[in-house]
Amino acid sequence: MSKTCDLTGKRPVKGNHVSHSNRKTKRHFYPNLQDKRFFVPELKKWIELRVSTASLRTIDKVGIYQFIKDQKAKGFAQSVEL
Repeated sequence: MSKTCDLTGKRPVKGNHVSHSNRKTKRHFYPNLQDKRFFVPELKKWIELRVSTASLRTIDKVGIYQFIKDQKAKGFAQSVEL
């Protein structure tokens, strides 16, 4: 399973651990992804997505249907079927 948000496209990024003595070693920063089921009232069906917690907060504010529509307009959420 990929570590990518289905709606926003957030992916892991690379960076460094920096010690007190300023030594640097490679590390990864992973997005906080959750597997979640959403009910879309406009379509009267359930969809299952892997989304970041930041996306969940936005979905709570604007609604799942509107959020997916906005993300598709921006060029994200290609794998989501509505």
